[in-house]
Amino acid sequence: MKMTKLAALVAVLAVLLFVCMPSLSWAAEDGKALFTKCAPCHGADAAGKPAMKAPAIKGKSADDIQKAFQTSPKHAALKSLTPDQVKAIADYLGTLK
Repeated sequence: MKMTKLAALVAVLAVLLFVCMPSLSWAAEDGKALFTKCAPCHGADAAGKPAMKAPAIKGKSADDIQKAFQTSPKHAALKSLTPDQVKAIADYLGTLK
């Protein structure tokens, strides 16, 4: 009887991990995919492009990115990003070295 309960508990935990873990790792991928819209101006490494007057954004926080979207007319098309998408971009920028 104890073994059946233990097996059921392990099965439930396995299902929960299977459901939850992919969504945790997808956030960085989503940020990388969203960053492709930023890369032409800010560079693939987010180090900026001085000739275009595009600043480095490597290491910027989600708040910094959101402020840039709100205040810069160049970012007008990006104002529609959700806070989760902005956070995903910031999380991705944090992975760049």
